[in-house]
Amino acid sequence: MSIDVAKRSAGAKAVELVKDGMIVGLGTGTTAAHFIEHLINRCRHGLKIQAVASSEKSYQQAKVGKIPMVDINSLSHLDLVVDGADEIDSEKRMIKGGGGALLREKILAKMSREMVVIVDETKLVSKLGKQKLPVEIVPFAHKATIYQINQLGFSGTLRYQSNGKVFVTDNGNHLFDIELNPETLRLPEDHEQILQIPGVVETGFFLNLAGRIIIGFCDGTVVVQ
Repeated sequence: MSIDVAKRSAGAKAVELVKDGMIVGLGTGTTAAHFIEHLINRCRHGLKIQAVASSEKSYQQAKVGKIPMVDINSLSHLDLVVDGADEIDSEKRMIKGGGGALLREKILAKMSREMVVIVDETKLVSKLGKQKLPVEIVPFAHKATIYQINQLGFSGTLRYQSNGKVFVTDNGNHLFDIELNPETLRLPEDHEQILQIPGVVETGFFLNLAGRIIIGFCDGTVVVQ
């Protein structure tokens, strides 16, 4: 069995939570992509829903699969959002943003009645901080913003694409990936401190947002917490 089996299994379990008439938020990333594929299949077999997406990539996947998409700006809330995580601890605190869509993901999570998090077993951690923390920053004076992040004691790198160009989010911003130390991480203080810097749009810390957690294992089994 493989990690892909674990991700696919978690996505399949999450689809069972989607009911007729719901407005569903679609996450971003490899595990969320499995969920979207399962959702496409259910829609083909008669499920009646509408959806919004947290990234252009997820939107295109859903659109090609003929999931009915609705304008996010016409909505005040969602019934459910299903998304993955880069890391999640026992308190359901997460680091997200490896796929570059953390701002839109957090907006959807906040406007949803429940955020269902789907992860494979490797994403479970005793302490957050092994993965880098993405921070979305505006391009204007971005070096000054990074300098101020550094002054708080955080080091990291600006994210680049494989072609050597600076990574640009769907919102037209940059991502600064911070190297964390699980032993010195302070939550929510670190999140709030970084967020106070002008030029910082949002951090990849997702706190007090997760509802049910669906964990897929490499043998194909699934646990819901």
